[in-house]
Amino acid sequence: MKTVTCNEYGPPSVLNVGVSGRPKPGSCDVLVRVYASSVTAADTMIRKGEPYYGRLFLGLFRPKFSTPGTGFSGVIEELGDQVESYRIGDHVFGEVLFTSGNFALGTNAEYVCVPEDQLLFHKPKNVSHVEAASISDGLVTSLNFLTKVMALHHGQSILINGASGSLGTSAVQIAKALGARVTALCSDKNRELIKSLGADTVVDYTQKQFEESLEQYDVIYDTVGKLSFTKYKKYLTTRGVFVSPVLSIGLLVNMFRTALIGKRKALFSATGLLARAERYQLFNHAIELLTEGKVRQVVDQIYLLDEVQAAHSYVETGRKVGNIALVPSSIAVRQKTKGNSED
Repeated sequence: MKTVTCNEYGPPSVLNVGVSGRPKPGSCDVLVRVYASSVTAADTMIRKGEPYYGRLFLGLFRPKFSTPGTGFSGVIEELGDQVESYRIGDHVFGEVLFTSGNFALGTNAEYVCVPEDQLLFHKPKNVSHVEAASISDGLVTSLNFLTKVMALHHGQSILINGASGSLGTSAVQIAKALGARVTALCSDKNRELIKSLGADTVVDYTQKQFEESLEQYDVIYDTVGKLSFTKYKKYLTTRGVFVSPVLSIGLLVNMFRTALIGKRKALFSATGLLARAERYQLFNHAIELLTEGKVRQVVDQIYLLDEVQAAHSYVETGRKVGNIALVPSSIAVRQKTKGNSED
């Protein structure tokens, strides 16, 4: 099978596509033929070995895990003899966890083995494989921040920075579904899309003095880690909360400081490090929202597996809208022939 490999830290050129043996599922595993896998900003950071303290977990001098990618969607082709909840031919999606044995073979490949009791789910019928591959990134992460880290509720106001990205497009829809008033920060070229997702107000951050258009908000959700709590706390209500999935030194300092003094708070959460039970709950909530049509996945570009370097390069431009997917060439040809998704 074709597999993306990354054996050193560096630019997109360190990614290669080679051929390896198809993984063999253990007694409690399923073998999934990958129809689509995700490429995220986190993947590009892992490839570069940034931030450097992350290398304590990922490998000091070279990546410990040779194949990138955590999100996937596909069809089960083989079962371990103790698997009970799935059948061959089931359409599934999920996320490979950071565990030695399984994550070493990431999802940017034609096949992946996944333990039955991990983050594996039946794919909603109204969601394509390309859309499902990135559910674990933007949708699940934003659900964690808006429903767990900060219990956003009806009537509150929220400012979402990076509203056109993977986390942002999901956050706009989640916030609206919760009954909040949504102000989105993004470039003007994405205004219509973000309005269609439910934003009440869209502010073009590329314009000079755009901050003059801002008000005060109960929540500021900085999806891309570009805002400073110190600078933007004036845009928070008296008990407002500033949250971000990107941990910087500044945010860390302000988390400790606001935990001790002041009514406005700065918060962070690493969704990928939550206990399995908590993440399982978030995934089920995401499935519910997708099935009911309350949110939808936004896909910007679809790349072939052989184009993984181009996919990483595009993500690093910071201009992607929603999500990016990798598709094995065999699946792409099959879909093109059928003229629709593999559902």
